[in-house]
Amino acid sequence: MAIQWYPGHMHKAQKEIEKVMPQVDLVIEVLDARIPYSSENPMVASLRGDKPCIKLLNKSDLADPEVTAQWIDYLEREQGVKASAITTLQAAMIKKIPDLCRKFVPSRDKTEKDIRTMIMGIPNVGKSTIINTLAGRVIAKTGNEPAVTKTQQRINLRNGIVLSDTPGILWPKVDNEASSYRLAVTGAIKDTAMDYDDVALFACEFFLNAYPKEICERYKIKEIPKDDIGLLEEIGRKRGALRPGGHINFHKASEVLLHDFRSGKIGQLTLETPEMAEVEKQKVSEMLAAKEEEHLRQQEEKKKKHSGKRY
Repeated sequence: MAIQWYPGHMHKAQKEIEKVMPQVDLVIEVLDARIPYSSENPMVASLRGDKPCIKLLNKSDLADPEVTAQWIDYLEREQGVKASAITTLQAAMIKKIPDLCRKFVPSRDKTEKDIRTMIMGIPNVGKSTIINTLAGRVIAKTGNEPAVTKTQQRINLRNGIVLSDTPGILWPKVDNEASSYRLAVTGAIKDTAMDYDDVALFACEFFLNAYPKEICERYKIKEIPKDDIGLLEEIGRKRGALRPGGHINFHKASEVLLHDFRSGKIGQLTLETPEMAEVEKQKVSEMLAAKEEEHLRQQEEKKKKHSGKRY
C-alpha cells in the first residue's frame, strides 16, 4: 500500500521553506517517537543542508522508552543533530527547548541577535501544541486531524528566539511500504486515505512479533493467535465487533485496535527500531536504483526506435 497524499498547500509550503531557509540558524524537526524513521521527512535533510538540527521525539509517553533511548543515540550519530524525547503533556519539557537552541547556536548570544529557528514536522505530530506552549498563548491551531496548519507564520517568542512555523508536510510519495503503513497506524494521514483493515492487519502482525504480552493483556486473550487475521478476529470477539450470525466485523475490530494504539491503551509501543530502519533504507535504496536503471533502459530503447525511423 503506497500512500500518496500531497495536498496543494503542502507543495506550496515546500516552496516557501526553500525560500526562507537561507535566513534560518537552526531547524527543529518534530518526530513521532513511535515511528522516528517513518516520520522523518527526507525533504528536511535536503532543505536544511548543513544547518544544525534539533530532533524532538514527541509523544514519547506513548512510545517504548527503551527503544526511544536507542533512537536518540542513533539520530545523534548524524553531524549537527541533537535529539530529545518529549511529550506535550509535560509543559516543562517543552519550555527547555529555547535553552537547547541557545546551546546549539552559541554564536548568536555573542552578537545579541535573535536565534532564527524553523520548526518542521509531518501532520498530526504535535507541532502546533509545542509552539503554543513555547509562546505561552494560542498561536497555532491544534487538532487531532492531520494538516491543521495551512500557512507559514513567524513567531517572536520574546526570549531571544524567533520561530518560523510551517504546515505539516508529507513528501509526495512514501517509497518504503512499511513506513506507509506506520504513518497510517499512528494517524499521520487522514483515515479516509487508507484501508482500515489492511492497516490494522499490518499492526497486528507487528504486535504479535514485538509486543505479544501487551496485546494479549489488553484484550484478555489467553492464547497468542497464530497470525494477524487470527488476532484481529480475537479482538473483534472480545470487543463485540460482530455482524449478524456471529461473523467478525473486521472494520469495527480494526477501528478498536487502531484507536487503542493511538491513545496508548495497549501500552507504550514503538513500531520501528534503528536496526529495522537500516535494513529498510537499504531496501529502498536498491529499489530506487533498480527503478532508475529501468527508466534509463526504457529511455535508451526509445532513442533507438526514434533513430531507426525513416522520414
